[in-house]
Amino acid sequence: MYTGRRGKGAFCNGQKLQVSQQEDITKSLLVTELGSCRTPETVRTVLSNMEKLLCIPIHGIRGVGTAAVNMCLVASGAADAYYEMGIHCWDMAGAGIIVTEAGGVLMDVTGGPFDLMSRRIIAASSKTLAERIAREIQVVPFQRDDED
Repeated sequence: MYTGRRGKGAFCNGQKLQVSQQEDITKSLLVTELGSCRTPETVRTVLSNMEKLLCIPIHGIRGVGTAAVNMCLVASGAADAYYEMGIHCWDMAGAGIIVTEAGGVLMDVTGGPFDLMSRRIIAASSKTLAERIAREIQVVPFQRDDED
């Protein structure tokens, strides 16, 4: 079980977590998901983002499950970064603490500060890696979680 508490660290089954600290995108394993929106424009953008990253080239991209699981993979060092658009605040809130307590960074996909209500995230092992991912991907617009 993954746990984290601000200022107290992040753990998996009692073992302290530490991100990989990878900064080189060409050596990075990324995790993401296709998301639930199936409009042709959104699907094209999501797949185009994957193609741009793969052609850098990066080590690889995996899709393994939920936002929280993907973020915990970053926190544990099993993956170097996670990005996704269209998820909700409840998908990111708990795991966000785990990532930052393990030494990782959270950032908006635009490269700006992480905004829990924006429905988009980059969780990465380093600021350098997060910024590079943000430069490469195109934003998929979604209504914010705090708007009607």
